[in-house]
Amino acid sequence: MKLYSLFSKKSNKYRTGLVLSGGAARGFAHIGVLKALNENGIYPDVVSGVSAGALAGVLYCDGYKPTEIFEIFRDKSLMRFATITIPRDGLLGIENLRRVLETTLRAQTFNELQIPFYCNATNLNEGIAEYFHEGELVTRVIASASIPVLFKPIYINHTTYTDGGVVDNFPVWPLENQTDHIIGVHVNPTGKMHSIKSLVKIAERSFHVMVNSRIKEMAANCDLFIQPEGLHQYGLLHASAGKEMYELGYESAMKTLKKKFLKKFHIKAS
Repeated sequence: MKLYSLFSKKSNKYRTGLVLSGGAARGFAHIGVLKALNENGIYPDVVSGVSAGALAGVLYCDGYKPTEIFEIFRDKSLMRFATITIPRDGLLGIENLRRVLETTLRAQTFNELQIPFYCNATNLNEGIAEYFHEGELVTRVIASASIPVLFKPIYINHTTYTDGGVVDNFPVWPLENQTDHIIGVHVNPTGKMHSIKSLVKIAERSFHVMVNSRIKEMAANCDLFIQPEGLHQYGLLHASAGKEMYELGYESAMKTLKKKFLKKFHIKAS
């Protein structure tokens, strides 16, 4: 039985909204979740994503199927997006990601996407989150995914932008009061780490803890919240484990959907 009956019709602009968190290479899990949702008859009418969630989200909104997005992520690994630069304002450049998006995306602007899409980046000049929904697409998506220190910031109209997760790593706000139901996917759980010794590990762990500070509060705004188990064991740039994270996302979403379905219709699990 398809699970689309989880969501009854109401009267907002969109029926189902999808929120995709940041999480760098853990974004592979987003693709698995998308696959599970589609297999169960759930197709979001609007998507809001940040960082890795913005990358997965924009490809989905551009008309790519989850399996196609997985191939794009795998064949053009997140690790390959980064190029070493002289460390003035960031250790890594992100121009390879720009080339990937420019050659992969069919849409050039937000309005040309098949599904309405939001992404957010951090305006460093003002110290606030900015939510993009119109205009040129690629530069704003890249800004959303520019992890501070690791990647160089992006400059748009004389304003400096960096990863949207610094201020809002779960951009549910754009979908509130627009959708009947919100599905949230969080792929950046902190978990517990026993050894944090290297400078990279310290920086990575600090970023994870910082962006997760309000996740419980934000998750309360979702009708369905999916947080794949086991993702905390994979590092920020651990793209080589993409298939494993993709499968974790798929399995966790299927499990969560089944549990939600059984609970809604008061069916006992066998």
